[in-house]
Amino acid sequence: MKLKTIKQNILRFLGLHLLSFAISVLLKTVRIKVLGSEYIEKLKSENKNFVAGFWHGTMLIPWFLHRNKNFAALVSQSKDGEILTRILKKWNYNVARGSSHIGGKEALKILLQQADENYSIAITPDGPTGPPRVMKPGAVIVAKKKNIPLVLVGIAHEKKYQLRSWDKFEIPKPFSKIIAVYSEPIHIDGGLTYEETSQMIDECSRKLNELQKEAESYCSN
Repeated sequence: MKLKTIKQNILRFLGLHLLSFAISVLLKTVRIKVLGSEYIEKLKSENKNFVAGFWHGTMLIPWFLHRNKNFAALVSQSKDGEILTRILKKWNYNVARGSSHIGGKEALKILLQQADENYSIAITPDGPTGPPRVMKPGAVIVAKKKNIPLVLVGIAHEKKYQLRSWDKFEIPKPFSKIIAVYSEPIHIDGGLTYEETSQMIDECSRKLNELQKEAESYCSN
C-alpha cells in the first residue's frame, strides 16, 4: 500500500472517531424538552414496538432521543453513512447498511426484516436524497405491513448551524434549547388500498410538517 493511501486511511479513521466523539459531547450540553412523551411511554409500558419518523434535516436529535431503546435503522454505504453508523452503534442501534444507490424495494425489505427481529424502527422518510420534507412510502408501509404504530417527531432548535446540503441539515449550537414534539400513535389499517395508502402517506407528511411548526412555535417562546 502506498504511503499516501496509508495517510489518507489514518486521517479518515481519526476523522470518524473525532467527529462521532464531538457530536456525543455536543448533545450532552443541549437542553431538550419533549412534548408528547406520554405516547411513547404508553407504547413502552404495553411492550409495543413502533416506527419513529422524522425529517432528514433534523435527524440528529431524534437519533439521540431513541438511543439505547431497542431501535434499528437502515444507513447507506456512503461516507456520511459511515459516520452515522459509528454514532448509532455507540447508541446501541441495530444498524443495517444498504447500498448508497439502494432501491425502494430493497430498503423496504431490510426495514421489514428489522421489524421482524422485534426492533422499533427509526426512519427519515424524506431520505436519503429528498425532496426535503416530503414523505416517501417507507415509514407508512412498514407500519402497515407489520401492524405497528407510526409516531412522528417534529424538532426545532433555538440556536443552530444549518448546512448547505439538500436537506439543510441542522446542528444545534452548544447549550441551546431544543423542542421535540411527538404525535399520537398513528395506526395504519393493513387493508388500505394503494390509493388509500398514498393518501395516508400524504396525510402523514402534512402532519410531520405541522409538528415541525408546532415545535418551532414552542422554541421561539
